[in-house]
Amino acid sequence: MKTALTELTGIRHPVVQTGMGWVAGPRLVSATAEGGGLGILASATMTYEELATAIKETKLRTAKPFGVNLRADAGDAGRRVDLLIAERVKVASFALAPKPDMIAKLKDHGVVVIPSVGAARHAEKVAGWGADAVIVQGGEGGGHTGGVATTLLLPSVLDVVDIPVVAAGGFYDGRGLAAALAYGAAGVAMGTRFLLTRESTVPDAVKRAYLARGLGDTVVTRKVDGLPHRVLRTGLVDALERSGRLTGLARAVGNAARFRRITGLTWRSMVREGVAMKRGGDRDWAQVLMAANTPMLLRAGLVGGDPDAGVLASGQVVGLLEDLPAVAGLIERIVADAERILRRLGER
Repeated sequence: MKTALTELTGIRHPVVQTGMGWVAGPRLVSATAEGGGLGILASATMTYEELATAIKETKLRTAKPFGVNLRADAGDAGRRVDLLIAERVKVASFALAPKPDMIAKLKDHGVVVIPSVGAARHAEKVAGWGADAVIVQGGEGGGHTGGVATTLLLPSVLDVVDIPVVAAGGFYDGRGLAAALAYGAAGVAMGTRFLLTRESTVPDAVKRAYLARGLGDTVVTRKVDGLPHRVLRTGLVDALERSGRLTGLARAVGNAARFRRITGLTWRSMVREGVAMKRGGDRDWAQVLMAANTPMLLRAGLVGGDPDAGVLASGQVVGLLEDLPAVAGLIERIVADAERILRRLGER
């Protein structure tokens, strides 16, 4: 299935597996690439050395294009950009918009730049800076999310940019892909659907916890890191929702120390990143400190395997998912169903 996204990135099908921290490693990313989609490595929860190893492993598993998700505000972001260039990684994706000079450097070396955005004005800004495409996530998506539904956010972005737009938030099957293409999008991006596949390294007990959930079993909370974050509703999340501000900040300090030990970051680099986040204007100091909660609370569930010990990011689509397919079969099914729907519409 050819679209502007497949032409831009060299993939076979307009299906993107998002860069989920602790989830999107070489096994899942390479399986997505082999299935014809765009797999994206999550590097925010990796040290530089771990990212270098993950890229090499992914390249050993597949010769097809894949991407890496970067934090533009990370202290070593420039070094990671150089790594992507040296390893000839096809796509660099960003949760926070990279500055124009970073976009220009990547593009000059043939790396496709695809930031994620949550508003039309953000899409206009990064398009003006030279981004090759954007991923637009509506409020249905998991993790950090906005309050506007994909059905409204997507057309608002399509109206103001002329670069390929990838729709995210609420997609899991061929009907969703067909709908996104009908809107004018160049493809869809999915997180929760790829998390619940055979190649996902999330422990089986946690996958079962996801599959047991219904449509109303997610909640958007600010108690994880101070920003809106869609997660599964659990006892831990309910406790976080009831906790006071000081309790949350105390927990964040402990989590910051644990995250530093795991990633090898220095306190100086973490403070530097915090200052950069503060200067970005999106968070106050309390929210910057609370941001340390995110990787550690996610790790407890997605890596540790205890659904009750961690926070489990999830899109609303979790309530419609009932199986753990192989990635290649999932992509094939989605594309085939979308093609049938579009052919049927064309015959009317």
